[in-house]
Amino acid sequence: MAVYIGSKAKPARLTQPGDNFEVVIIGGGPAGLTAGLYAARAGLSTLLLEKTFTGGQAATANHVENYPGFDNGVGGPELAMAMERQAAKAGLVVRASGVSRMELKGDVKRITLEGGMVITAKAVILAMGARPRKTGVRGEAEFSGRGVSWCATCDGFAMKGKNAAVIGGGNTAAEDALYLSGICEHVTIVHRRAELRADRSLVRRLLENPKISILWDHVVKAFEGEEKLRAIEVENVTNHERTRLPVGGVFIAIGEDPDTSLAKDEVKMNREGYVLADEDTRTNLAGVYAAGDLREKPLRQIVTAAADGAVAATAAMQDLRFKAPEHDNEAARGVSVHSVNA
Repeated sequence: MAVYIGSKAKPARLTQPGDNFEVVIIGGGPAGLTAGLYAARAGLSTLLLEKTFTGGQAATANHVENYPGFDNGVGGPELAMAMERQAAKAGLVVRASGVSRMELKGDVKRITLEGGMVITAKAVILAMGARPRKTGVRGEAEFSGRGVSWCATCDGFAMKGKNAAVIGGGNTAAEDALYLSGICEHVTIVHRRAELRADRSLVRRLLENPKISILWDHVVKAFEGEEKLRAIEVENVTNHERTRLPVGGVFIAIGEDPDTSLAKDEVKMNREGYVLADEDTRTNLAGVYAAGDLREKPLRQIVTAAADGAVAATAAMQDLRFKAPEHDNEAARGVSVHSVNA
């Protein structure tokens, strides 16, 4: 079964300084867990490092409707736990720890954990995912955790019986609003355009829900309150008129930024910080692979993250057993590769 080590650990063999693994996976979301499942099943000594909780952003989704195999959808936490249990059954070793430094060049990869412990690996799969994007407007940092949140599933219950706002226009924003409508008195979606980017099925449910309204062509300019958030100031992008919207909580869903700062001096990335890798997930460094939302690709979903994890673990297994040389793939040179099979 899976082995947990660290503050959230179950009793298990402790990782020791200088321990060497064939594969180390950084990040425990769907990409990392699937990579761990495939690597462990291939008989590779594999360690997964996760600084917060396994499941990644999938674990914070209230309901996932587009993951194959669930005709009525599945809860995000439920899906994440199932992925974890499956990887556990395969023998994946998990340590609850962040990483402070990575040295990925050469045959031996050195990974320094928070606290200073150093472990080594022959192959590293980068699966740190992405983090929710912030608005950067006045009051956001001040009221973070006091009415401003990026996780409706985590913090929505505190809004019971109150008015709330959701900022964004994509699937996450739509799903958050629908979830909150079952808890809050009323939910207002604030969107900067006159049309939502969310799937039509979600938009239809939003428009049919009497507890949800949409404030079109508006952006948030400030978060206001005293001890806790009390209102947001919004601006019409057409006429620049500003109004004050009283709310007890705001949930921000305006996109993501790749969590790749640890690897910025190691692997090649695009201007936005997404790792450049071929469809086989190989980066410009031999023995280093990029899986999930941190990789440059046209679609970022739970299913594509899981697929990346499977591909990365398979590529690592092949390279370890057949010792692939350092390569310079097209994606790592800065050329996006999107192949289509006829």
